[in-house]
Amino acid sequence: MAGLRERKKEQTRQRIAAVAARMFAERGFDEVTVNEIAEAAEVAKATLFAYFPTKESLALDGVGGDDLAGIVARRPAGQTVLAALRAHCRAVAAGPTPDADLDALLARVRVIQGSPALQNAANGLLYRQRQALAQVLTDEYGPTAAALMAAQIAASLLTLQETYFQRLLGGMSAQDAGRALARDAELAFDLLEHGLAHTEGH
Repeated sequence: MAGLRERKKEQTRQRIAAVAARMFAERGFDEVTVNEIAEAAEVAKATLFAYFPTKESLALDGVGGDDLAGIVARRPAGQTVLAALRAHCRAVAAGPTPDADLDALLARVRVIQGSPALQNAANGLLYRQRQALAQVLTDEYGPTAAALMAAQIAASLLTLQETYFQRLLGGMSAQDAGRALARDAELAFDLLEHGLAHTEGH
């Protein structure tokens, strides 16, 4: 019974998220109220807030969701921080994205880009992601080095993501954008490993 309850809860969560995403894409984030989303999803407002504590969280579901701190903390003995994160990025770039998922993702990107409030909230999530990574690195490298490392890694990954979305929004196919992302990720981690001097001889 517990398994059935969890499945029903997840179905409800997905339904609310899908309804909200559709309404935001059609009318814009600022023009849609939580009451309207709850009514369209056929749930009570209190139920909606049990799954999504703020209106922003409905639009930002998944933003900053990569567990960078966990990837680093769980890496095998002997593997470097950058090697673990590079492997993760390679896997993401190589993974196929179904057209329906891609359409939903791009619709979400457009919604976020169209709302200063959402952009600020997204920045807050990314900041927390960076802080969590720094916390994991602190024991090994000390607080100052950990903060600097986390900042460089987070900025590089955000730039990769932004460039990937720009290509897709510009009309590039998902396959070509994925290949470009894979190339960019290798360059990003080469720069992180070797610094700007890595490019000076090229």
